[in-house]
Amino acid sequence: MTQAPPDIPMRALFDAQYQASRAQIDVSLVVRRDRLKRMRDLINTHGAALADAVQADFGVRSPQLTEVADFLVLRALLGDLEKHLTAWTKPQRVKTPLYLKPASAYIQRQPLGVVGVIGPWNYPLQLTLGPAATALAAGNRVMIKPSELTPHSSALLAKLLHEAYAADELCVVQGGSDVAHEFASLPFDHLLFTGSTAVGRKVAAAAAANLTPTTLELGGKSPCVIDRSVDMADAALKIAHGKLLNAGQTCIAPDYVLLPRGMEAAFEQAFTAAVQRLFPSIAGNPDYTAILTERHLARLQSLVTDVASQGARVVALGQGDQPVNRQMAPTLVFDAPADSRLMAEEIFGPVLPVLAYDGMDDAVRYINERPRPLALYWFGTDHLACDRLLSRTVSGGVTVNDTLMHIAHENLPFGGVGESGWGAYHGEAGFLRFTQQKPVLVQSRFAMGDLFYPPYGTKFDRVMGLLKRWL
Repeated sequence: MTQAPPDIPMRALFDAQYQASRAQIDVSLVVRRDRLKRMRDLINTHGAALADAVQADFGVRSPQLTEVADFLVLRALLGDLEKHLTAWTKPQRVKTPLYLKPASAYIQRQPLGVVGVIGPWNYPLQLTLGPAATALAAGNRVMIKPSELTPHSSALLAKLLHEAYAADELCVVQGGSDVAHEFASLPFDHLLFTGSTAVGRKVAAAAAANLTPTTLELGGKSPCVIDRSVDMADAALKIAHGKLLNAGQTCIAPDYVLLPRGMEAAFEQAFTAAVQRLFPSIAGNPDYTAILTERHLARLQSLVTDVASQGARVVALGQGDQPVNRQMAPTLVFDAPADSRLMAEEIFGPVLPVLAYDGMDDAVRYINERPRPLALYWFGTDHLACDRLLSRTVSGGVTVNDTLMHIAHENLPFGGVGESGWGAYHGEAGFLRFTQQKPVLVQSRFAMGDLFYPPYGTKFDRVMGLLKRWL
């Protein structure tokens, strides 16, 4: 297929997809599978080049990290879609209530039409191609707006996708915030955005003008709650891995730790050992991802400077104060004031506040007094304590005795709640997110609906009396 001309206006690209989606509402399994196969072939053929492009965008980000954090997740998602596609597209029979029998009913699953995907910069392949693949599996046309903050990977992704797909199947538009606003203002049948809560508000407002339904995958301050029953060394290693993967530039990265008062020193020692095991060095280590830009780095440094000036104890691990190649040292912060910027903003970097609690009620209260998080993590062996915490808090998702892993489970919906987002995708939940579930009732020729027609009288009263006893 030929690459879409770069000078085609965005609205013209949308109109072409819109017309194509209305002309071909019934998208066959053959077509859907072919579109998924092209996505898999693209990853398999050009994965190394795409990983190099991501590396160029970050400055330091190992191809191995892209392989596990982007391509492994994408391959699992594609495999799950391919495996279940036949079953998911079938009409779903439903039981018919007594008062409507002998009618029958089913739910017909149809494509929505044109789906927009606004991708983020932190995992520019997985979090862009994943939703796009799910929307294609559901029979939709897809338009992608990748992040302008990752120009190398965005440009290569656009080139490869335009070579693999016709423009009225899948296309990519590039540009800055002005393009993103115009993109979000298109009358999509569904729009998925992954990014910050602040930008998510703008996307939701732009989409609302067209009553475009949205899925917003945002962020927030995801807590790690440590119970007294914890194996501290094991928990610290898993928290360090989750926090420092991609240098903390992960929407579901642990944002802060809540642990029983008196265990701070044990955690500091265990976390320090975990960092040394994972990253024996920081500066120049190809496994330790750089902060994306100098602006993002300056913000993180400002958060640490501000909280230190407010009396917090700051512990930088692994190197001196000055980052090399934007590789910022893992940093623990103890006794951060609740009103500090560090505790108010999503951190999105390798800085981890540690807060002590006196009892589980205090931990629950602290979490519930703040916006609901995208993820919550619990560590310990006391299952009753874990159940009590989960039953008393609300979050987008949970991993128990690990971090991040719930996002890799294709049978679990992934999404936020409240300020951390709305809507979920992955697996069948994602397929249904991009599907119109059309209810269909088929009336029987033996129907007795006329029993409910006026004029009302004694016969109607008897029928209603019987139904009241049965229902």
